Amino acid sequence: MTDVRLPRRLSRTFSGRLAVRRILCMLPLVLVLWVAARHRSVLVEGFAHLGTAEWPWLLAAVTATCLTWVAAAVTRQGALVERLPRRRLLATQFAAGAANHLLPTGLGATAVNLRFMTVCGVPPARSSAALALYMLAQFVARIGLLLAMLIALPDALRIGPLVPDGTVGPVLLGAGAVVCAAVTVLLLVRRLRTVVLSFLRTALGEARSVHTRPTRALALWGGALSFPMLQAAGLAAVGRALGLPVPPLHMVLVYLAATAAVAVIPTPGGIGSVEAALIVALVAAGGPVAVATAVVLAYRIITVWLPLLPGALTLGALVRLKVI
Repeated sequence: MTDVRLPRRLSRTFSGRLAVRRILCMLPLVLVLWVAARHRSVLVEGFAHLGTAEWPWLLAAVTATCLTWVAAAVTRQGALVERLPRRRLLATQFAAGAANHLLPTGLGATAVNLRFMTVCGVPPARSSAALALYMLAQFVARIGLLLAMLIALPDALRIGPLVPDGTVGPVLLGAGAVVCAAVTVLLLVRRLRTVVLSFLRTALGEARSVHTRPTRALALWGGALSFPMLQAAGLAAVGRALGLPVPPLHMVLVYLAATAAVAVIPTPGGIGSVEAALIVALVAAGGPVAVATAVVLAYRIITVWLPLLPGALTLGALVRLKVI
């Protein structure tokens, strides 16, 4: 009797896992349709603006967008000593982009990449350390580029009138309070402190290992610098396509400043917050409100909405093939 029941239990377990995997394969597509339905007015207006644009510049924006996935894959590989399968790594970055637009900022891509590295045989602690190194490189590269451009183009953005009086002090005070609270919690909670210190040791060890290999260090920092520049180049190309009277370098600065400002807002893919910040920054750079709005909507169609459906299908396929 026991010998008969055991295979049946195994069969039911296997069927249950197969059903869960099928649901996970379909979930990205369902989420895409739901998000698109919620933002259908933005989609209609954005596609209308694309119809009036100069196509060579739009093609340049599409090319820059496609290269961002290559830059992300190069950076991910640079953050890890082990060699990852190139084609699957690139496909994973494309799928991670879709996941990032369906979940709060960063969570989608983080989950996809953690799962991918785990399937590739990288221990969880080192996978997390590689992700932390990737995010640190992205942050340093983006902020470094922003500061360099602010120094080179000090008059490109007229931010003063856009910032209400008396807001800088409370923002800095709030940031300081958050840091102090985090430090206090770490000092008081021993178990959390142990976990954090263990993770930091692993992360520092991974960073040292990566930087002892010139090819990995070059991939890490070269990809981290290329990623935001390609995104900004896409915005500049769309601006030229729609005749926005803002110099291309100023649009690059606008993109870096706006995305840095909204990085702390946990909206899925920055939908809504990124658009608002880009429009405000383009107007601050001297662009008319109507044209700036058209540029931002068209740019987000190219970088977010057009890749979203194929990215979700790729994500489902990778789940089905057990790549992630």
